[in-house]
Amino acid sequence: MDSKLPQLQSKASQASEFLIKNGSAYIKQLLEDNKQHIKDPPNIETCQFLAKQLFHTRLASIPNRVDAFWKELDGLKQFLKNRELEMNLDNAGLAALFGVECFAWFCGGEIIGRGFTITAMEEFLVIKSSINTSDQSTGMNNQSTNKCYWEIHK
Repeated sequence: MDSKLPQLQSKASQASEFLIKNGSAYIKQLLEDNKQHIKDPPNIETCQFLAKQLFHTRLASIPNRVDAFWKELDGLKQFLKNRELEMNLDNAGLAALFGVECFAWFCGGEIIGRGFTITAMEEFLVIKSSINTSDQSTGMNNQSTNKCYWEIHK
């Protein structure tokens, strides 16, 4: 990972230099190409109005989405009731493919979580707990302390 950091820094500096040189021209061209989507006047009030309009439009679409969900659920219930009659090689293959895809997404998430290593985690977190109690027979203070701390092992 340390060897890739200078490469990443150099690419980031190249990208920032490109944006400094060509950024304003790119933005002007982008605005010119998409001016049919710009709401006039482009001020804060218009943006707030559009944000409220988007929120309430999405809020109004919830009942339609709930109805679609219940229709899908009813279709699934019907499929499960009739699965003995309709279970054929195509449906079994689709179910197997779905299972393999779920497992592949799980493995991908695990690899990403490990820092893009396949075999083992480079760093892992360990919780250690130490309990210190003093002995009354020795005459020392009877204090019990619980300490939990995190260690990162490499």
